[in-house]
Amino acid sequence: MKLFVQTQGDGFPLVILHGLFGSSDNWQTLAKRFAVHFRVYAIDLRNHGRSPHIEIQSYAAMSGDLLEFFHDHGLSEAFVLGHSMGGKTAMQFALDHPTMVKKLVVIDIAPKEYPARHDHILEALLGLDLAKYKSRIEIERTLAPQIPNSATRQFLMKNLQRTDEGFAWKINLKSISSSYDEMNRAISGFPFSHPALFVHSLTTDYVRQKDEPAIRALFPGAHLIGLNVGHWIHAEAPDDFFRIVLDFLRQDS
Repeated sequence: MKLFVQTQGDGFPLVILHGLFGSSDNWQTLAKRFAVHFRVYAIDLRNHGRSPHIEIQSYAAMSGDLLEFFHDHGLSEAFVLGHSMGGKTAMQFALDHPTMVKKLVVIDIAPKEYPARHDHILEALLGLDLAKYKSRIEIERTLAPQIPNSATRQFLMKNLQRTDEGFAWKINLKSISSSYDEMNRAISGFPFSHPALFVHSLTTDYVRQKDEPAIRALFPGAHLIGLNVGHWIHAEAPDDFFRIVLDFLRQDS
């Protein structure tokens, strides 16, 4: 699969993978900052952003997409950074192809199985008849009862686009919904021995202290840092996040 990518900067390659319902657009401000130091590739994963829509959505498939991306762009090795779903994809790729990942950065996700926590979002988005709406404001008002958090609604609505027929979703909601259980599964593989940084939220339950043994079992070189912000760490604390990640990537490189 040919993934859409936004590229900038020069130097050693840094590949950035967004989370569920996200896209490379969410990373452009930080990508610009990282591009001062690296050749940055901000990717749209399958069924997201401007990448192709396909029925299957799994970490094995997304790891395969990333391998094809590396080959297509002549990358033999890179830093790989991923948030949430993108973090699990980055982990799976590092386990599958350890020689291609010089350093790994994972944001607020662990390699474990997760309970379903986005069912209400999928139900709300799938329940919208977009043909009925003339404006984004109308759509947001309709979503508000099921998705009361304004920041979450605004994030999700970045996936809306206007077409000749009206509003449409950039994301492939049908495939994401049908593959949602697969998205929650644990990942596995032989341990990844290269340096790994896990930046996690201290206010969410995505990564807990009890998850550290499972992280270190697969990533024995892992360094864990907690920040007192929410799940979108890179958006809520961009300066701290940038400094922590840049220090890690530049150390002994």
